[in-house]
Amino acid sequence: MEEEKYLSTLKAYPFTLTDEQVTEKVNSLLADKRATDKSREVYSFLYGCIDLTTLNSTDTREGVWQFTERVNSFEGSRPDTPNVAAICVYPNFAHTVKEALTADVRIACVSAGFPSSQTFSEVKVAETALAVADGADEIDVVINLGLFLGEEYEEMCEELSEIKEACRQATLKVILETGALKSAAHIYRASILSLYSGGDFLKTSTGKGYPGATPEAAYVMCQAISDYHRKTGRKAGLKVSGGVATPEDALSYYTIVREILGEEWCNNSLFRVGASRLADALLAEIDKS
Repeated sequence: MEEEKYLSTLKAYPFTLTDEQVTEKVNSLLADKRATDKSREVYSFLYGCIDLTTLNSTDTREGVWQFTERVNSFEGSRPDTPNVAAICVYPNFAHTVKEALTADVRIACVSAGFPSSQTFSEVKVAETALAVADGADEIDVVINLGLFLGEEYEEMCEELSEIKEACRQATLKVILETGALKSAAHIYRASILSLYSGGDFLKTSTGKGYPGATPEAAYVMCQAISDYHRKTGRKAGLKVSGGVATPEDALSYYTIVREILGEEWCNNSLFRVGASRLADALLAEIDKS
């Protein structure tokens, strides 16, 4: 049976830490390392890892155009700080961003029934293909949480694989919605299945309806990325999102990535922060340094 290959995959990646043990490890890691990472250079690096996001029901073409113009105007304005990594919008605004964008910044679109992922697979695939056709370089999709929690792994993974195919050359970021998964074991298993199904990035959260990113979730996802890389040689990225609003928040995630995955993951092709409020706060911190 096809289902057995997904069960075999999970068996090949056992996860033995309890939630309490994960919390202890995260607290210890941050207590030891975060202070040494706090610097103007790291804050500038983090600015260049931002997926600057507008995902509001009230978004308009004019508003998204102006949002993009602000990114354009930042390009080259501060020699010590790179521009954001991407602009993240709903898929119907991909064409607007593409028309307005002059900065060297990627276009990311949420897709596939975001944020609930509760629609037909055919709709998810079509929406993804349309977003890519309109200019999206990256696609952010939520796993079907109902299928995962019901242990219907075959259907969940095959849907992700079809979405990955629809991405063509675009990067696929798979959102786990860790606040809904809750336990470290669930987060780890969902991570492994998402990587197995072709995810190029693991992303924590949508920021819609459930608790957002936590250091504990990021720690577990980094462990899954590390374990998967060790067995397959394939590198996947991490994106943290949902409530990442302060430089201290962002610094915690940087420290976790650097300590668990290493310096080779400390670039914006493998590490992102989804945020709408963080950019201004980071610039203020850089100016104080």
